[in-house]
Amino acid sequence: MSVTVRIPTQLRTLTGGTGEVEVEGATVREVLEALDARHPGLGERLFDEDGKLRRFVNVFLADEDVRFLDGLDTPVAPGQSLSVVPAVAGG
Repeated sequence: MSVTVRIPTQLRTLTGGTGEVEVEGATVREVLEALDARHPGLGERLFDEDGKLRRFVNVFLADEDVRFLDGLDTPVAPGQSLSVVPAVAGG
């Protein structure tokens, strides 16, 4: 069974306009790498040169920010949803 990844509007040009993508993976990292394999270019938007999440990219597993779980090593169960949410700044 796969994991659903919700794609923000800003990145949908890389997914052909699709807002949700189904991919396989046992951890957040595996899911995001599978997403990049299916839709090249997403990885460079999500990961920095050290392979960490870019600081302006938030990833939520259900309603939990993965940075407060096990980060990219957070286990993902089949049927769960990941949401990619770009940080919003303003004043």
